Amino acid sequence: MLPALATLFLLAPASLLLVALFPSRPGPGRPDAMLPASRLATWFCLVLAVLACLLTAFEGPATSRLLGGNGIGLSVRLDAISCVMFLLVAFVGVIVVQYSRNYMDGEPRQGAFMAGLCRTLAAVTLLVFAGNLVQLVVAWVAMSLSLHRLLVFYPERRPARIAARKKFLAARLGDACMLGAAALLVTTFGTTDLATVLARAQAIAADAAPPALSLAALLLGVAALMKSAQFPTHGWLPEVMDTPTPVSALLHAGIINAGGFLLIRFADVMVLSMPTLYGMAIVGGFTALFGGVVMLTQTSVKGSLAFSTVAQMGFMTLQCGLGAFAIALLHLVAHSLYKAHAFLSAGGVVETETLPRFARPRLRPVTLSLLLAAAIYVLFAGVFGTFVRAEPAVLTLGAILVMGVSMLLASSLQGATTSRLVVQTLLGAAGTTLAYFVLETAFTRLTAGSLPAIPRPDGTGLLIMGLAIASFTAVTVLQSLVVLWNQRPAWRAARVHLANGLYVNAIFNRLVGALRREDARHHAQTIA
Repeated sequence: MLPALATLFLLAPASLLLVALFPSRPGPGRPDAMLPASRLATWFCLVLAVLACLLTAFEGPATSRLLGGNGIGLSVRLDAISCVMFLLVAFVGVIVVQYSRNYMDGEPRQGAFMAGLCRTLAAVTLLVFAGNLVQLVVAWVAMSLSLHRLLVFYPERRPARIAARKKFLAARLGDACMLGAAALLVTTFGTTDLATVLARAQAIAADAAPPALSLAALLLGVAALMKSAQFPTHGWLPEVMDTPTPVSALLHAGIINAGGFLLIRFADVMVLSMPTLYGMAIVGGFTALFGGVVMLTQTSVKGSLAFSTVAQMGFMTLQCGLGAFAIALLHLVAHSLYKAHAFLSAGGVVETETLPRFARPRLRPVTLSLLLAAAIYVLFAGVFGTFVRAEPAVLTLGAILVMGVSMLLASSLQGATTSRLVVQTLLGAAGTTLAYFVLETAFTRLTAGSLPAIPRPDGTGLLIMGLAIASFTAVTVLQSLVVLWNQRPAWRAARVHLANGLYVNAIFNRLVGALRREDARHHAQTIA
């Protein structure tokens, strides 16, 4: 019954595309037909997403029949991964479209902007529940092209044009890798059906994988890196802040994190190439550290949020590289909801900054906070059986969680003046850690039939995990000491270089000729 009903979920992107086709003439008036239609379409998608989750929970995973022929057409794959992503995209879409109705009010091209939002959401929706490789590749490319039009919504803004050009070039490289990987998978397994491809890949032992699958895994990894703004192609993301704020939030509806989704979706293929996974872990871990350090030096709210996203996408890639795909899916969902809200509420920081500031903070009790965070983690890890499973990847991510919780404790304890505040801080840290374990357990069980088990690392894998723990420990200590170094000449000099991202973005601009093209365009406009 579910395969027959699954086809109906194609109505979700169809409704969004229908709204995107509404005529929208530029002018001072509101696009009266577009606004209610876009709102209705996104709510319709959310209802369908909830229905898809319920049907999959009761009936199990299934793939609809193909609307087309010879493996080319439209089909819907419903399983734990696609349902979670469908629900996430639909929910964020409802919020972003509703926010845009007010944010863009009075904008002469509001109708065109709303159409762009709906068109992009339609492409993402087709991507996340794609049932065949052809649909997935087409949706992957369409999502990028539709986003490009939103990035240059204000074509007079030079930083936005530069960012869009860099994103366009990185995306085309990712598209080429995606197309190559799909071709290799179809050639190897003789089908475009996604469920069949993954099932056949799951039946292959990692040490018996043909070279074509190893190459396909490598191409999928590169495509994911290009899509999720990983170092050194991350520079377009901070510069994209010149676009309307709803676009920054929309990025977190399965667009900037589409790279993570791709790795999770093809997890059965990725585990057949451990060198590729290790490469993902190295690049992702370095991007996370780089983005986190640069974020500390940013002076604008949206700039800080952008580098935070770079860091979080790197951490998600690290999780995939360690083989913890269920935890990566949890991180993807949690970060999307948090960061979409952060961008849409970024203006509220201005009100916060008008409040009286506390005195200059004292040295954070880093050692005490680390010990307390470790004790809390060990307590819940024992309750949830983490040490019994003894999975090195999970323990590595747990160590990084300890450092994050220690920062929460340190920043709170330094201002605590009463025992009540200390208790509240400890309860907050314990609640955060408990929520992590509960959600990790839930997502692991939810995706048990859709994702492979975490692979056992060899010596190289253990070395990468050790480096990850040491690196994140160093950054945690750095974050604790930065406040004391603000007046030191050496730190003030280093801060200038870090605030500019160590000039990696400037080098990338020269390599792709982004600035040269914009300067030529400006010169031509001046002559005209």
